[in-house]
Amino acid sequence: MKAGDEVSVFSDIEGKCKRGAKEFTGNKIFIGNGISELSRNEIFCCNNPVKGKGIKMTEPVYLSPSFDNVLSGYIFLQNLPSAVVSHVLNPQPGERILDMCAAPGGKTTHIATLMEDQGEVIALDKIASKVEKIKQNASVLKLKCIKAFCFNSTKAVRDQNCPDEQGDGPPFFPESFDRILLDAPCSGMGQRPNMVCPFSLKELTSYQPLQRKLFSAAVELLRPGGTLVYSTCTVTLSENEEQVAWALKTFPCLKLQPQEPHVGGEGMMGAELPPDQLKLLQRFDPSRVEFCSVDTNHCSAQPSDTIPLANKDTIGFFIARFLKAR
Repeated sequence: MKAGDEVSVFSDIEGKCKRGAKEFTGNKIFIGNGISELSRNEIFCCNNPVKGKGIKMTEPVYLSPSFDNVLSGYIFLQNLPSAVVSHVLNPQPGERILDMCAAPGGKTTHIATLMEDQGEVIALDKIASKVEKIKQNASVLKLKCIKAFCFNSTKAVRDQNCPDEQGDGPPFFPESFDRILLDAPCSGMGQRPNMVCPFSLKELTSYQPLQRKLFSAAVELLRPGGTLVYSTCTVTLSENEEQVAWALKTFPCLKLQPQEPHVGGEGMMGAELPPDQLKLLQRFDPSRVEFCSVDTNHCSAQPSDTIPLANKDTIGFFIARFLKAR
């Protein structure tokens, strides 16, 4: 292969193709055709890590244009459910909102925008470089109400007996937020285009305890009458519906609430949640949707017709909305 050659691109979904192999008969998926911008020698015989564009795609399977650096001060790209979750939280101007696991700041900035940049949005993440990314995104979008801190959200609840010395940063007193978004760390099984799962079963089951620690802190930090939204970008029952069932049993003060908008499917059976509660949950799962053709511009199109379309054209995602009783 030389620079300028026409090439076909495949994904080695089992990770078995060896570096520099001249042929591969293993399990692979076609991604598209393109023009090589580097030669084989430049890719495999370079002493330094290869960076930059390797192939310019001319016939990609997925016809998605690049929006890198396009109207960066006006547009923030998100997957559909990532945008839906901020609307489900429904933040209002003047409120105090907590985004517990905020990096890179897409939902944080969306929340601040929905609040018309009035009030206070506290964004937490335990990795310093990611917190800087939140601050950068807030600056680019000219949002002033966001305050980002490097902090472990499992420790975000402050002891009532501690002196008030650290100002407006974490940890926080109990019942000090009007609304809380817990977009929890998860196994990420809903993300795409990952075509292979590199995690062991032990890794996949390690998230549930962490999510429950974060959830417990969120309930304590939420004011009575406040809204808590729990979301993940995974499709496992243990990190979604089972967590909802656990939360309702553990915290009698919580009650599931309807979601607006509700364009995903309902919750999955298997966590001993009754049908009426499953209908209050919102699950996006492309694998469960059969191909359909709906003209949403036609006057006879029903809102329910958009649900299969929303599921089919997005990542896997889960949303639950709770109200804390007064």
